[in-house]
Amino acid sequence: MSKQLYIVIGSILFLLFVAQDVFDLRWEALYQLQQEQMYRRWSGLGLFCIILFQWTLSLVRVVPKWQHKSITFHKIHNWLGAFTPLLFYIHSMELGFAYLFILSLTFFSNFVMGMFNLDLLKTRSQLIFQGWMIVHVTFSVFITFLTFYHIWVVFYYK
Repeated sequence: MSKQLYIVIGSILFLLFVAQDVFDLRWEALYQLQQEQMYRRWSGLGLFCIILFQWTLSLVRVVPKWQHKSITFHKIHNWLGAFTPLLFYIHSMELGFAYLFILSLTFFSNFVMGMFNLDLLKTRSQLIFQGWMIVHVTFSVFITFLTFYHIWVVFYYK
């Protein structure tokens, strides 16, 4: 159970985020803070750093002299991923509109995929592994691209 504790924690945090969105529940003090430009920028920077840090697992796997650290980085990747619904909530309680809605949906879809990763599925099928990895990485690239676009929009349209 302890190996997959991050799945339980991540699932609870995700369900709490969905519940607050569906039932329009707000932590009013945080919501008011999220309306302030400086807070949005700093919390966005924090979330952006987490998104970028998640790419370190790919980097560690690709650089031959770092591959021995892959298991450690995989655990960090999983645990950090489990807390992303909370980090998203700290940045914004809302899914947004237009491209922000697409960014949010892709973000949470990738999160769900990450929670139901190959450790949980316990599959040895190369086809399932490659398919899962292709979709997970593709979503990650799309999220990173839209995050850069979001940052550009935030600072360009000041």
